[in-house]
Amino acid sequence: MNQKTLFVVKAAVIAALYAALTAASSMFGLAYGQIQFRVSEALCVLCAFTPAAIPGLAIGCLLSNLSSPLGAIDIIVGTSATLISAALGYLARNIKFKGIPMLSLLFPCIFNGIFVGAELAYLAPEGFQWKFFLIAGLEVAIGELAVCFTLGVLLCRAIQKTELKDLFK
Repeated sequence: MNQKTLFVVKAAVIAALYAALTAASSMFGLAYGQIQFRVSEALCVLCAFTPAAIPGLAIGCLLSNLSSPLGAIDIIVGTSATLISAALGYLARNIKFKGIPMLSLLFPCIFNGIFVGAELAYLAPEGFQWKFFLIAGLEVAIGELAVCFTLGVLLCRAIQKTELKDLFK
């Protein structure tokens, strides 16, 4: 299989996994809104292993946000946050602490906190208020931190210690 085809296949698999895991999180009311624990966000660590994770995560997020109760704005804002954090996560993949690409896991927390927090504040019935932006952004970021630094770290370790790492070469 040539490299371009392999890249597209990897990105498609990551997108499909992200969308499926977000759908699973949604069944428990954890995929949208201020309090989010999207299991799919653990996949953000894949940016440290393959550049195919950049479009894979962005497309997976876009597909997931098609069913967002927040509408079209969530498709644009959420996908943008994911795309930026994935690209930066790939660029920072070699900055590690105890073998874990910490910045690759931290960028989704920061950018989703800022972008989705601003989106939620903008959509608030009272209109945008800084206080609500800070609270919403912090809540989104905490959910991201919880998922990325538990499930994301576990996924990273599993990839590093098994033959899974060969899939990302």
